[in-house]
Amino acid sequence: MTTTQQSPNRKYHSILPIALASLLILGTARLVFDNLKNSRESIFRWRFWLEGNGFHRYIIKSSYDNDDNSYEDIEDCNVFEGKWVWDNVSRPLYSEESCPFLVKQVACQRNGRPDNFYQFWRWQPNDCNLPRFNALKLLRILRNKRLMFIGDSIQRSQFDSMVCMLQSALPQGQKSLHKEYNATIEFYWAPFIVESNSDHSTNHTVLKRLVKLDRIANHSKNWEGVDILVFESYVWWMYKPIINATYGNLNDIKEYNVTTAYKMALQTWANWLESSINSQTQRVYFMSLSPTHLWSSEWNPGSEGNCFNEKEPIHGPYWGMGTNLEIMKIVQETIQDLKIDVTFLNITQLSDFRKDAHTTIYTERKGKLLTKEQKADPKNFADCIHWCLPGVPDTWNEILYAHLLQEFYN
Repeated sequence: MTTTQQSPNRKYHSILPIALASLLILGTARLVFDNLKNSRESIFRWRFWLEGNGFHRYIIKSSYDNDDNSYEDIEDCNVFEGKWVWDNVSRPLYSEESCPFLVKQVACQRNGRPDNFYQFWRWQPNDCNLPRFNALKLLRILRNKRLMFIGDSIQRSQFDSMVCMLQSALPQGQKSLHKEYNATIEFYWAPFIVESNSDHSTNHTVLKRLVKLDRIANHSKNWEGVDILVFESYVWWMYKPIINATYGNLNDIKEYNVTTAYKMALQTWANWLESSINSQTQRVYFMSLSPTHLWSSEWNPGSEGNCFNEKEPIHGPYWGMGTNLEIMKIVQETIQDLKIDVTFLNITQLSDFRKDAHTTIYTERKGKLLTKEQKADPKNFADCIHWCLPGVPDTWNEILYAHLLQEFYN
Protein backbone atom coordinates (compact mmCIF):
# COMPACT_ATOMS: atom_id res chain seq x y z
CA MET A 1 0.00 0.00 0.00
CA THR A 2 1.38 3.37 -0.98
CA THR A 3 1.65 5.93 1.79
CA THR A 4 3.82 8.61 0.20
CA GLN A 5 2.31 12.09 0.16
CA GLN A 6 3.69 15.25 -1.40
CA SER A 7 3.33 18.50 0.55
CA PRO A 8 4.57 22.05 -0.04
CA ASN A 9 7.29 23.51 2.17
CA ARG A 10 6.20 26.00 4.77
CA LYS A 11 7.60 27.62 7.87
CA TYR A 12 7.23 26.15 11.34
CA HIS A 13 4.40 27.22 13.62
CA SER A 14 4.22 25.94 17.18
CA ILE A 15 0.84 24.87 18.46
CA LEU A 16 -0.78 27.03 21.11
CA PRO A 17 -1.10 25.51 24.58
CA ILE A 18 -4.32 23.72 25.36
CA ALA A 19 -5.56 21.48 28.14
CA LEU A 20 -5.35 17.81 27.21
CA ALA A 21 -7.70 15.56 29.13
CA SER A 22 -7.80 11.83 29.67
CA LEU A 23 -10.78 10.89 31.78
CA LEU A 24 -12.06 7.66 33.18
CA ILE A 25 -15.34 6.46 31.73
CA LEU A 26 -17.91 4.00 32.96
CA GLY A 27 -18.97 0.71 31.47
CA THR A 28 -22.34 -0.97 31.05
CA ALA A 29 -23.78 -4.49 31.23
CA ARG A 30 -23.06 -5.13 27.57
CA LEU A 31 -19.67 -3.51 27.11
CA VAL A 32 -17.73 -3.19 30.31
CA PHE A 33 -14.96 -0.77 31.07
CA ASP A 34 -12.42 -3.06 32.66
CA ASN A 35 -10.42 -0.74 34.84
CA LEU A 36 -7.14 -2.62 34.89
CA LYS A 37 -4.55 0.07 35.52
CA ASN A 38 -0.89 -0.30 36.24
CA SER A 39 0.79 1.63 39.02
CA ARG A 40 1.19 4.65 36.74
CA GLU A 41 -2.52 4.66 35.95
CA SER A 42 -1.82 4.69 32.23
CA ILE A 43 -3.74 1.72 30.81
CA PHE A 44 -7.46 1.58 30.08
CA ARG A 45 -8.91 -1.68 28.71
CA TRP A 46 -12.14 -2.78 27.07
CA ARG A 47 -12.75 -6.52 26.91
CA PHE A 48 -15.27 -8.27 24.71
CA TRP A 49 -16.59 -11.53 26.20
CA LEU A 50 -19.64 -13.69 25.88
CA GLU A 51 -21.68 -14.66 28.89
CA GLY A 52 -20.21 -17.56 30.83
CA ASN A 53 -18.61 -18.67 34.06
CA GLY A 54 -15.43 -17.18 35.41
CA PHE A 55 -13.89 -13.87 36.34
CA HIS A 56 -14.30 -10.76 34.14
CA ARG A 57 -16.64 -12.45 31.68
CA TYR A 58 -19.15 -9.97 30.37
CA ILE A 59 -22.03 -10.09 27.93
CA ILE A 60 -22.27 -9.45 24.23
CA LYS A 61 -25.54 -11.06 23.12
CA SER A 62 -26.03 -11.08 19.38
CA SER A 63 -27.61 -13.13 16.65
CA TYR A 64 -25.92 -10.75 14.24
CA ASP A 65 -23.87 -12.88 11.91
CA ASN A 66 -24.38 -10.93 8.72
CA ASP A 67 -20.73 -11.01 7.75
CA ASP A 68 -20.06 -9.15 4.54
CA ASN A 69 -17.57 -11.40 2.77
CA SER A 70 -16.87 -8.87 0.04
CA TYR A 71 -13.42 -7.37 0.25
CA GLU A 72 -11.98 -4.30 -1.40
CA ASP A 73 -8.31 -4.90 -2.23
CA ILE A 74 -6.44 -1.72 -1.23
CA GLU A 75 -2.91 -3.11 -1.48
CA ASP A 76 -2.03 -1.04 -4.55
CA CYS A 77 -4.17 1.96 -3.67
CA ASN A 78 -3.13 5.13 -1.88
CA VAL A 79 -6.07 5.45 0.49
CA PHE A 80 -4.69 8.74 1.79
CA GLU A 81 -5.36 10.60 -1.46
CA GLY A 82 -8.98 11.45 -2.07
CA LYS A 83 -11.74 13.81 -1.04
CA TRP A 84 -14.51 14.20 1.51
CA VAL A 85 -17.96 13.47 0.10
CA TRP A 86 -21.33 14.22 1.69
CA ASP A 87 -23.00 11.01 2.86
CA ASN A 88 -26.09 11.21 5.04
CA VAL A 89 -26.92 7.55 4.42
CA SER A 90 -23.98 5.61 5.86
CA ARG A 91 -22.67 8.37 8.15
CA PRO A 92 -22.25 8.66 11.04
CA LEU A 93 -21.11 5.16 11.99
CA TYR A 94 -22.63 5.63 15.46
CA SER A 95 -24.24 8.38 17.50
CA GLU A 96 -23.36 9.95 20.82
CA GLU A 97 -26.51 8.38 22.25
CA SER A 98 -25.51 4.90 21.11
CA CYS A 99 -22.06 5.23 22.70
CA PRO A 100 -22.35 6.25 26.35
CA PHE A 101 -18.60 5.80 26.84
CA LEU A 102 -17.61 9.04 25.09
CA VAL A 103 -15.83 11.49 27.36
CA LYS A 104 -17.31 14.98 27.59
CA GLN A 105 -14.31 16.46 25.84
CA VAL A 106 -15.36 15.12 22.42
CA ALA A 107 -19.17 14.80 22.77
CA CYS A 108 -19.91 18.03 20.89
CA GLN A 109 -23.66 17.51 20.44
CA ARG A 110 -24.10 16.77 24.13
CA ASN A 111 -22.11 19.93 24.86
CA GLY A 112 -24.43 22.11 22.81
CA ARG A 113 -23.02 22.26 19.28
CA PRO A 114 -26.04 23.40 17.20
CA ASP A 115 -25.06 21.71 13.91
CA ASN A 116 -24.11 18.12 13.15
CA PHE A 117 -22.95 18.53 9.55
CA TYR A 118 -19.44 17.40 10.49
CA GLN A 119 -20.78 13.89 11.11
CA PHE A 120 -21.91 13.28 7.53
CA TRP A 121 -18.70 13.50 5.54
CA ARG A 122 -17.10 10.28 4.30
CA TRP A 123 -13.53 9.95 3.06
CA GLN A 124 -13.43 8.67 -0.51
CA PRO A 125 -10.01 7.59 -1.86
CA ASN A 126 -9.41 8.45 -5.50
CA ASP A 127 -8.67 4.98 -6.82
CA CYS A 128 -10.51 2.54 -4.53
CA ASN A 129 -13.11 2.23 -1.80
CA LEU A 130 -12.41 1.68 1.85
CA PRO A 131 -14.00 -1.59 2.99
CA ARG A 132 -17.25 -1.17 4.87
CA PHE A 133 -16.56 -1.39 8.60
CA ASN A 134 -17.81 -4.67 10.03
CA ALA A 135 -17.63 -4.94 13.83
CA LEU A 136 -17.92 -8.73 14.05
CA LYS A 137 -15.33 -9.23 11.34
CA LEU A 138 -12.92 -7.03 13.28
CA LEU A 139 -13.66 -8.95 16.48
CA ARG A 140 -12.84 -12.17 14.64
CA ILE A 141 -9.56 -10.65 13.47
CA LEU A 142 -8.87 -9.62 17.07
CA ARG A 143 -9.96 -12.89 18.67
CA ASN A 144 -7.62 -13.69 21.57
CA LYS A 145 -5.57 -10.61 20.70
CA ARG A 146 -4.80 -7.20 22.20
CA LEU A 147 -5.07 -3.96 20.26
CA MET A 148 -3.41 -1.05 22.06
CA PHE A 149 -3.48 2.65 21.16
CA ILE A 150 -0.49 4.56 22.57
CA GLY A 151 -0.12 8.31 22.70
CA ASP A 152 -1.87 11.45 23.95
CA SER A 153 -5.47 12.68 24.02
CA ILE A 154 -5.63 12.65 20.21
CA GLN A 155 -4.85 8.96 20.32
CA ARG A 156 -7.33 8.60 23.17
CA SER A 157 -9.97 9.91 20.75
CA GLN A 158 -9.05 7.22 18.24
CA PHE A 159 -9.38 4.63 21.01
CA ASP A 160 -12.79 6.06 22.00
CA SER A 161 -13.83 6.00 18.36
CA MET A 162 -12.85 2.36 17.94
CA VAL A 163 -14.78 1.33 21.07
CA CYS A 164 -17.86 3.21 19.83
CA MET A 165 -17.59 1.73 16.34
CA LEU A 166 -17.40 -1.77 17.77
CA GLN A 167 -20.12 -1.59 20.41
CA SER A 168 -22.55 0.49 18.35
CA ALA A 169 -22.42 -1.94 15.43
CA LEU A 170 -23.42 -4.87 17.62
CA PRO A 171 -27.23 -5.14 17.71
CA GLN A 172 -28.78 -5.04 21.15
CA GLY A 173 -31.32 -7.40 22.67
CA GLN A 174 -30.72 -10.46 20.49
CA LYS A 175 -31.48 -13.84 22.06
CA SER A 176 -28.85 -16.16 20.67
CA LEU A 177 -25.21 -16.26 21.73
CA HIS A 178 -22.23 -16.61 19.45
CA LYS A 179 -18.48 -17.06 19.64
CA GLU A 180 -16.32 -15.80 22.45
CA TYR A 181 -13.98 -13.21 20.98
CA ASN A 182 -11.81 -12.31 23.97
CA ALA A 183 -10.64 -9.20 22.10
CA THR A 184 -9.03 -6.50 24.21
CA ILE A 185 -8.94 -2.86 23.09
CA GLU A 186 -6.64 -0.67 25.20
CA PHE A 187 -5.37 2.86 25.49
CA TYR A 188 -1.99 3.70 27.04
CA TRP A 189 -1.12 7.27 27.94
CA ALA A 190 2.37 8.20 26.71
CA PRO A 191 2.21 11.69 25.13
CA PHE A 192 5.92 11.73 24.22
CA ILE A 193 6.23 7.92 23.70
CA VAL A 194 9.40 8.11 25.80
CA GLU A 195 9.20 8.88 29.53
CA SER A 196 8.42 12.36 30.83
CA ASN A 197 7.03 14.18 33.84
CA SER A 198 3.60 14.18 32.14
CA ASP A 199 3.06 10.42 32.15
CA HIS A 200 0.16 10.21 34.59
CA SER A 201 -2.96 9.63 32.51
CA THR A 202 -5.22 12.06 34.38
CA ASN A 203 -2.81 14.28 36.33
CA HIS A 204 -0.36 15.35 33.65
CA THR A 205 -0.62 19.15 33.69
CA VAL A 206 2.77 20.45 34.78
CA LEU A 207 4.30 23.92 34.81
CA LYS A 208 7.45 22.84 33.01
CA ARG A 209 7.51 19.77 30.80
CA LEU A 210 10.54 17.50 30.98
CA VAL A 211 11.20 14.63 28.57
CA LYS A 212 13.66 11.79 29.15
CA LEU A 213 14.80 11.23 25.58
CA ASP A 214 16.62 7.93 26.16
CA ARG A 215 14.21 6.39 28.70
CA ILE A 216 11.29 4.22 27.62
CA ALA A 217 11.31 1.12 29.85
CA ASN A 218 8.59 2.32 32.24
CA HIS A 219 6.26 2.53 29.25
CA SER A 220 7.49 -0.29 27.07
CA LYS A 221 7.10 -2.93 29.78
CA ASN A 222 3.36 -2.44 29.29
CA TRP A 223 3.63 -2.93 25.53
CA GLU A 224 5.46 -6.26 25.69
CA GLY A 225 3.61 -9.01 23.86
CA VAL A 226 0.74 -6.81 22.63
CA ASP A 227 -0.44 -8.14 19.26
CA ILE A 228 -1.24 -4.82 17.57
CA LEU A 229 0.36 -1.54 18.66
CA VAL A 230 -0.82 1.80 17.28
CA PHE A 231 1.46 4.73 18.19
CA GLU A 232 0.98 8.50 17.90
CA SER A 233 2.90 11.47 19.32
CA TYR A 234 2.84 15.07 18.17
CA VAL A 235 0.73 17.71 19.94
CA TRP A 236 2.60 17.62 23.25
CA TRP A 237 5.88 18.29 21.48
CA MET A 238 4.51 21.44 19.85
CA TYR A 239 3.86 23.50 22.99
CA LYS A 240 6.98 25.59 22.34
CA PRO A 241 9.86 25.38 19.82
CA ILE A 242 12.23 24.53 22.70
CA ILE A 243 11.74 21.70 25.20
CA ASN A 244 13.52 20.71 28.42
CA ALA A 245 14.93 17.21 28.24
CA THR A 246 17.58 14.82 29.51
CA TYR A 247 19.71 12.31 27.67
CA GLY A 248 21.79 10.05 29.88
CA ASN A 249 22.26 11.81 33.20
CA LEU A 250 18.79 12.63 34.61
CA ASN A 251 20.26 15.58 36.50
CA ASP A 252 21.64 17.13 33.33
CA ILE A 253 18.61 19.02 32.04
CA LYS A 254 19.12 20.91 28.80
CA GLU A 255 17.00 22.86 26.35
CA TYR A 256 16.60 21.11 23.02
CA ASN A 257 15.10 22.22 19.76
CA VAL A 258 11.82 20.31 19.54
CA THR A 259 12.61 18.61 16.24
CA THR A 260 16.03 17.50 17.53
CA ALA A 261 14.47 16.12 20.71
CA TYR A 262 11.69 14.42 18.75
CA LYS A 263 14.21 12.67 16.53
CA MET A 264 16.20 11.45 19.55
CA ALA A 265 13.04 10.20 21.28
CA LEU A 266 11.85 8.39 18.18
CA GLN A 267 15.23 6.70 17.86
CA THR A 268 14.86 5.41 21.43
CA TRP A 269 11.44 4.06 20.41
CA ALA A 270 12.94 2.51 17.27
CA ASN A 271 15.67 0.79 19.28
CA TRP A 272 13.03 -0.71 21.55
CA LEU A 273 11.02 -1.95 18.59
CA GLU A 274 13.99 -3.69 17.01
CA SER A 275 14.93 -5.39 20.28
CA SER A 276 11.43 -6.35 21.40
CA ILE A 277 8.97 -6.79 18.51
CA ASN A 278 8.39 -10.15 16.85
CA SER A 279 7.29 -9.28 13.32
CA GLN A 280 5.86 -12.77 12.87
CA THR A 281 3.28 -12.35 15.63
CA GLN A 282 3.01 -8.60 16.24
CA ARG A 283 1.96 -5.64 14.11
CA VAL A 284 3.03 -2.03 14.64
CA TYR A 285 1.40 1.09 13.21
CA PHE A 286 2.32 4.74 13.54
CA MET A 287 -0.32 7.42 13.00
CA SER A 288 0.99 10.55 11.34
CA LEU A 289 0.38 13.86 13.08
CA SER A 290 -3.13 15.19 13.61
CA PRO A 291 -3.35 18.72 12.11
CA THR A 292 -4.68 21.83 13.81
CA HIS A 293 -6.75 24.73 12.46
CA LEU A 294 -5.77 27.66 14.64
CA TRP A 295 -5.71 30.43 12.04
CA SER A 296 -8.68 30.91 9.70
CA SER A 297 -6.56 33.21 7.51
CA GLU A 298 -5.02 30.03 6.06
CA TRP A 299 -8.24 29.05 4.25
CA ASN A 300 -10.02 32.42 4.38
CA PRO A 301 -7.45 35.16 3.66
CA GLY A 302 -8.07 38.33 5.62
CA SER A 303 -10.00 36.67 8.44
CA GLU A 304 -8.72 36.68 12.02
CA GLY A 305 -10.53 33.73 13.57
CA ASN A 306 -9.90 30.02 13.92
CA CYS A 307 -11.93 26.85 13.35
CA PHE A 308 -14.95 28.07 15.30
CA ASN A 309 -18.25 28.05 13.41
CA GLU A 310 -16.82 26.28 10.35
CA LYS A 311 -19.48 24.14 8.70
CA GLU A 312 -17.79 22.13 5.94
CA PRO A 313 -14.38 20.76 4.89
CA ILE A 314 -11.84 22.52 2.76
CA HIS A 315 -12.25 21.40 -0.85
CA GLY A 316 -9.26 21.36 -3.14
CA PRO A 317 -5.50 21.53 -2.46
CA TYR A 318 -4.62 22.66 1.05
CA TRP A 319 -1.84 22.19 3.56
CA GLY A 320 -2.09 24.16 6.79
CA MET A 321 0.56 25.69 9.01
CA GLY A 322 -0.58 23.59 11.99
CA THR A 323 1.40 20.71 10.52
CA ASN A 324 5.15 20.44 11.05
CA LEU A 325 6.70 18.91 7.93
CA GLU A 326 10.05 18.40 9.65
CA ILE A 327 8.37 16.17 12.24
CA MET A 328 6.64 14.28 9.41
CA LYS A 329 9.99 13.72 7.73
CA ILE A 330 11.59 12.48 10.97
CA VAL A 331 8.83 9.90 11.43
CA GLN A 332 9.03 8.66 7.86
CA GLU A 333 12.83 8.39 7.87
CA THR A 334 12.88 6.63 11.25
CA ILE A 335 10.35 4.05 10.05
CA GLN A 336 12.17 3.55 6.74
CA ASP A 337 15.41 2.79 8.60
CA LEU A 338 13.84 0.18 10.86
CA LYS A 339 14.78 -3.49 10.47
CA ILE A 340 11.23 -4.55 11.29
CA ASP A 341 7.95 -3.71 9.59
CA VAL A 342 6.07 -0.65 10.86
CA THR A 343 3.12 0.67 8.86
CA PHE A 344 2.91 4.45 8.60
CA LEU A 345 -0.72 5.61 8.38
CA ASN A 346 -0.50 9.07 6.86
CA ILE A 347 -3.81 10.59 7.95
CA THR A 348 -2.48 14.17 8.08
CA GLN A 349 -3.58 15.50 4.69
CA LEU A 350 -7.08 14.04 4.77
CA SER A 351 -7.56 15.42 8.29
CA ASP A 352 -6.16 18.80 7.28
CA PHE A 353 -9.21 19.37 5.08
CA ARG A 354 -11.50 19.10 8.13
CA LYS A 355 -11.49 22.59 9.61
CA ASP A 356 -15.17 21.99 10.45
CA ALA A 357 -14.79 18.99 12.73
CA HIS A 358 -13.00 20.25 15.86
CA THR A 359 -14.59 20.50 19.29
CA THR A 360 -14.16 24.32 19.36
CA ILE A 361 -16.18 25.73 22.32
CA TYR A 362 -18.28 22.59 22.74
CA THR A 363 -15.79 20.84 24.96
CA GLU A 364 -14.17 20.95 28.36
CA ARG A 365 -10.98 22.44 29.72
CA LYS A 366 -9.22 21.12 32.82
CA GLY A 367 -12.09 18.70 33.39
CA LYS A 368 -14.87 21.29 33.22
CA LEU A 369 -17.13 22.39 30.38
CA LEU A 370 -16.45 25.88 29.11
CA THR A 371 -18.31 28.62 30.93
CA LYS A 372 -20.77 30.95 29.21
CA GLU A 373 -18.13 33.66 29.23
CA GLN A 374 -15.51 31.38 27.70
CA LYS A 375 -17.90 30.22 24.98
CA ALA A 376 -18.51 33.85 24.11
CA ASP A 377 -14.80 34.23 23.37
CA PRO A 378 -14.02 31.53 20.75
CA LYS A 379 -10.94 33.36 19.53
CA ASN A 380 -9.20 32.54 22.81
CA PHE A 381 -11.06 29.45 23.99
CA ALA A 382 -12.03 27.41 20.90
CA ASP A 383 -10.23 24.05 20.78
CA CYS A 384 -9.02 23.59 17.22
CA ILE A 385 -6.84 20.60 18.07
CA HIS A 386 -9.22 17.88 19.27
CA TRP A 387 -12.00 16.35 17.16
CA CYS A 388 -15.69 15.84 17.79
CA LEU A 389 -16.96 12.27 17.87
CA PRO A 390 -18.47 10.85 15.77
CA GLY A 391 -16.02 12.44 13.39
CA VAL A 392 -12.60 12.39 11.80
CA PRO A 393 -10.99 9.74 14.08
CA ASP A 394 -13.62 7.27 12.81
CA THR A 395 -12.02 7.57 9.37
CA TRP A 396 -8.60 6.90 10.88
CA ASN A 397 -10.02 3.68 12.29
CA GLU A 398 -11.62 2.76 8.98
CA ILE A 399 -8.17 3.00 7.41
CA LEU A 400 -6.63 0.99 10.25
CA TYR A 401 -9.41 -1.58 9.80
CA ALA A 402 -8.63 -1.75 6.06
CA HIS A 403 -4.99 -2.58 6.85
CA LEU A 404 -5.92 -5.20 9.45
CA LEU A 405 -8.35 -6.74 6.97
CA GLN A 406 -5.70 -6.74 4.25
CA GLU A 407 -3.26 -8.62 6.48
CA PHE A 408 -5.99 -10.99 7.63
CA TYR A 409 -6.83 -12.02 4.08
CA ASN A 410 -3.19 -12.21 3.08
